This record gives sequence, structure tokens and C-alpha cells, in this order.
Amino acid sequence: MSGFVGVNYGRQGNNLPSPAAVINLIRSRNISRIRLFSPDSDVLNALRGTGIGVVLNVPNPDIQRIGTDPDFAGNWIWNNVLSYNDVQYRYISVGNEIDIPHSPVSNLILPGIKNLHNALRAAGNNTPVSTTIATSLVVDAFPPSNGRFSDGSRDIMRSIVEFLVANRSPLLVNVYPYFAYSLNQQQIQLDYANFTANRVVVTDSNNGLQYRNLFDALTDATYSAIEKVGGWGVDIVITESGWPSAENGNIATIQNASTYINNLISHVSGTSGTPKRPGKSIETYIFALFNENIKPGARDEQHFGLYYPDMREVYPVTFR
Repeated sequence: MSGFVGVNYGRQGNNLPSPAAVINLIRSRNISRIRLFSPDSDVLNALRGTGIGVVLNVPNPDIQRIGTDPDFAGNWIWNNVLSYNDVQYRYISVGNEIDIPHSPVSNLILPGIKNLHNALRAAGNNTPVSTTIATSLVVDAFPPSNGRFSDGSRDIMRSIVEFLVANRSPLLVNVYPYFAYSLNQQQIQLDYANFTANRVVVTDSNNGLQYRNLFDALTDATYSAIEKVGGWGVDIVITESGWPSAENGNIATIQNASTYINNLISHVSGTSGTPKRPGKSIETYIFALFNENIKPGARDEQHFGLYYPDMREVYPVTFR
């Protein structure tokens, strides 16, 4: 069932292996899906003919032109997708975690999606185009059925979701129980965050749905938000979820990271789904493949990897 689980191949490190070596590593572990934060010719060439499914992200700085210039969008598709016709693209994402509505490109996400969609369809290519959001756009997430998009993001997300419904495309969502737990240990217990609770922890008072893990609760709160803007038929693809192994006290440990990631793989590879969307596996991409030593932000951001840069495992991971 490992086909439902992919990895994020971030490259914010100055000591990482060559793309060819990385793709060989992925293939040796029978990992069949990968997410790229930006197009790179060396990486895409290494992916040719492998059959690995690729989620390709339009970097946030490119959204301005992608959203305003259809010719630029068409050239982007030609240079990064159509020129690699032996690479298996699963989705194209216009941006990653845009801070809607505060980012100046917030209103250009949907025009960018449409421009790329039109360029692909004109070439006879049916790769879905979407965007990737953080769950921070969802407010009132407890209980999950109350989840809704924030007042500032709701109208933009409604328009995006309308497009996704019309084209039967998923919304790409980054789901991190780690951050929720790290910021709210008074109310969230570790076993609820890392899939080890052997009991119902949360019962949704509106619909009676029962939650044993925070991942499902965050995902279903996002489904509730999508439904409230008309997206009843839109699926969620989890484009990032992970747990760091260092640099946040006794929260970010190798043991906690190993527990979370291995339990995550088991959960999403099975057919339990979430309480709101039961009975199916959940396409999920683990963050991240490597520890990245120049990734900006808090120090734990550099320690989400499954592997050290020399390709040794940080901890054993079972891809099912």
C-alpha cells in the first residue's frame, strides 16, 4: 500500500546528495510518489521513466506572473511539464501555504490555476491543477464539524473550491499535529497527536463522530471548511505531514518522530480514512526526505528528515 504515501524532496541544504542518487534512494525504498517545491531540470531528468508520481509546486514568487500572464504560464508548463513527457505528474500546485488574504498574490492564486489548467488542456494534458494550503486558514476547528475558512480567506477559498469542484480536482493541504501539539500541550496530549491513543479522545458534539487522533480531526475540520464553501465533492490530498527529530526539547525526539511517521504511514495506507470520509486510503506526502541544514525558520525546521544528508536513516521507516 506504499503507493498512497510519498515524500517531500526539499533541497534547502548545502550538503545533500545528487538528484540522481536521491531518486535511486527513493526507488530502492519502493516510494512511488514525490513532491517537489520547485521545478529543477536535474531532478526532473532523474525522474524520467521511473513511473514515480510527481506533485510539482509553482514557487510562491512565480505566482505574480503565472496569475497575470497566460503566455508566461504556458511557457512554464512547456518548460517544466510538457518537456518531460516521460515524467508522471499527479498534480501541479500554484503556491505553497499562501497567507490568504495578507499575501499580495492571494487574488492571483485562482487566475494562476486557470492559466496553468488552460495551458495543460490545450496540450491535451489532464494533470489536475490546485493550490496547497496550511490548516491555519481553518478556524473554529474544534469540534471538527465547526471548521470554516477564516473571514479573510473565505471568499478566495470559495472561488478556488468552485474551480476544484468543476474540474474534479483535490485541494492540497499541509496537516501538522506536531505544531498543534507543540503550541498547546495543556489541552492536547501526545498520544492524541502521534496516533497512540487507544481510546476515543474527542467526540464531535454536532454529529457524534469520534476521534482517536489529531490528524483526522485537523483533516476533517478542513473538510468541514471546504463543504461550507460548496466543496462537498472535493477530496483532500495531504501534501505535508511530519515530525522533527531534534531541536524542540523533549517534543522533537527521534522516538517521537519515528512513532508519528510510522503510525501515519500505517493509518493513511489503510482503509479507515477519517471519521468524516471513511473507507479509503489518504494520499499523503511525508515531510521530509532529508534534514535540510539551511532551511530558514525555527531550528526544528532543519530536522524533519527521514534521512541524514549522507543517506543514513534518522530512524527506521516502514513503507507499506
